[in-house]
Amino acid sequence: MSSPSKRREMDVMKLMMSDYIVDTPNDRLNEFSVEFHGPKESVYEGGLWKVRVELPDAYPYKSPSIGFVNKIFHPNVDELSGSVCLDVINQAWSPMFGNCVNHNSSLPFDLLNIFEVFLPQLLLYPNPSDPLNGDAASLMMKDKKQYEEKVKEYCERYAKNNGKSAAEEDESGEEDISDGQYTSSDDEIPGHADL
Repeated sequence: MSSPSKRREMDVMKLMMSDYIVDTPNDRLNEFSVEFHGPKESVYEGGLWKVRVELPDAYPYKSPSIGFVNKIFHPNVDELSGSVCLDVINQAWSPMFGNCVNHNSSLPFDLLNIFEVFLPQLLLYPNPSDPLNGDAASLMMKDKKQYEEKVKEYCERYAKNNGKSAAEEDESGEEDISDGQYTSSDDEIPGHADL
């Protein structure tokens, strides 16, 4: 097997060559973000999240840290920090290329696999018995319909940007406005100075 630094480079490059939009600030391969679409035919469908990925020095022998930058309502995702439950990641993670726990053993479990298999399965099959978001877990167990409505509300509010990508939205510096109003500098008349 190649060295950890070579594996890191190979995994990040493979992710960058896929259909995902990857943002590597300052060309650092140990900390970057990826745009992730909610799985089709799920309550998360239509949502677009910016997911931060941090690779530890011991990667691939130690699993990456993954977190949602924009808010998501899910039992296994901390609502404030966006962090995905490390127990969930560590249960699925294997440093061996070509081995993924609970999946076909010929499937390589690498960074690309996190976005193609792990995160979609996490969103499709939440585990309310091991929550990071107790409110989401409780609501899911008590009233699944109300839980799904709350998920969709979060998707509308935090993961849909009127056609903009998550990276474009982040770069523009626009904030979500909770009362539903939208302000834009386009409303200003060109050539008129602010007094």
